[in-house]
Amino acid sequence: MTSTRIFLFHATLVAMDPVHIAMQKVWPQAQAVNILDESLSLDRAREPDLISEDLIRRFVALGRQAVTGGADGILITCSAFGPAIRQLADEVSIPVLMPNEAMFRAALSLGKKIGMVATFAPAIRTMEDEFREFAQEVGCSERLETVLAEGAIESLRQGDAADHNRRVAEAATGLSGIDAVMLAHFSTTSAAEAVRGVVDIPVLTAPETAVERMRTLVLGEA
Repeated sequence: MTSTRIFLFHATLVAMDPVHIAMQKVWPQAQAVNILDESLSLDRAREPDLISEDLIRRFVALGRQAVTGGADGILITCSAFGPAIRQLADEVSIPVLMPNEAMFRAALSLGKKIGMVATFAPAIRTMEDEFREFAQEVGCSERLETVLAEGAIESLRQGDAADHNRRVAEAATGLSGIDAVMLAHFSTTSAAEAVRGVVDIPVLTAPETAVERMRTLVLGEA
């Protein structure tokens, strides 16, 4: 049995498959354990601006549950909970990884003008703030342009991945003058090939880069 246990913290069901595929590809030796609470994303959708203290408390409580369960690291797969993730990271002694930190790092290595396609509107503000904060931390000037693929996540939740992918790709064509495209959420990973079919610049997804970063944080491997 593996001695490394990584808790995957989900607030929506559609984020689960992409990160499990990434775990199997990038770090199959680790034991992946799920925590899923869809009420978090449902309630977050009712708070389009700042996340409430109640949601932060609920989020952090689930993170502590992962620590009690023997987690060596916690990988968050939902991008709408930045302040809650930071508070959890401050309160536990194991690595807690924001879903898009590693993707941000990869994007900034490709240029200073980055585009992002989102499907969950409440996540946009926190993701943009996190991207700019990360760029400042690494001493990089940047320009971020974000577009929302209207209706895409609703299609995915209804099982229509083809329509989801089409909507994401269509939204990506609205970005111009950029060096790379980021697909904002773990759940948008399925649209990567559709987006690559309509743009001629690198298209980045979060799951694989996040798993690689988590492995580095836990094992100290470059």
